[in-house]
Amino acid sequence: MKVVIAGSSGLIGTALVAAARRTGHEVSRLVRRAPAAPDEFAWDPARAQLDERALRGADAVVNLCGAGIAARRWTGDYKQLLRDSRITPTDVLSTAVAAAGVPTLINASGAHYYGLDTGDAVVDETTPAGTGFLATLCRDWEAATAPATAAGTRTVLVRSAVVLARNGGMLSMLRPLYWLGLGGRLGSGRQYTPWISLDDEVAAIMFALTHPEVSGPVNAVGPAPVTNAEFNRALGRAVHRPAPLVVPGFALRALVGELADEGILHGPRAIPAALEKAGFTFAHPTIGAALAAAVGSRAS
Repeated sequence: MKVVIAGSSGLIGTALVAAARRTGHEVSRLVRRAPAAPDEFAWDPARAQLDERALRGADAVVNLCGAGIAARRWTGDYKQLLRDSRITPTDVLSTAVAAAGVPTLINASGAHYYGLDTGDAVVDETTPAGTGFLATLCRDWEAATAPATAAGTRTVLVRSAVVLARNGGMLSMLRPLYWLGLGGRLGSGRQYTPWISLDDEVAAIMFALTHPEVSGPVNAVGPAPVTNAEFNRALGRAVHRPAPLVVPGFALRALVGELADEGILHGPRAIPAALEKAGFTFAHPTIGAALAAAVGSRAS
């Protein structure tokens, strides 16, 4: 299979390129600089420019583009960047996919599609979009795939949870705090923290690529949802450090602003119904197993 990947230099993209090549797929990468290798093709989504050779003969396109949700405090400009870095590239790619007749588009999205109001309710891919900035962002991000879908392309919308990885992602920020004995729950701890291991995130994308019956929204989340309190207790066990602290909501809001309510103090109790129905098997089905894989400890 010939696979073209946008966003190949990020945490997920880097691992996906390696996994796809390891299993025998031909991988090309879209880059926003001058190509420096035979497998690279230039594109400039802000100008709607894409090397016409990039999608020639492609069996699938994977779009992982997007500025980091928690990379900076959410100013008005950064919130606009979060939208522009997702919606514009998706529109450009889906239009190009439609024109080139590429059979499959795998497009990133997020588990926060379900919004701020889900509470303890279990949500799956049939649950409608919720309210809030992230929910609206995910809804509009997914809507930008419409040109490909209208052209008959099989479109998969991968609604990812927090990805747990040895290097990078949220754990790279949390582990130093735990090593200093500063770990603990955030806010009430009753909110859910959707999670997935990096191995399972990549495997889920590969599964979607190679299983034509998978289409539409797919929750890339671990099959055993946990609250934030449970997540932090499990992380404490994984790194062999206590997690005694409580960071109150007001302190989080003062520290990170709007992101506190949107991405930390609220979270969906999402389950991977579509993946499980299609027969996907998780390598790390529990938070303990996922954290052990990420930090190099034994699962507990």
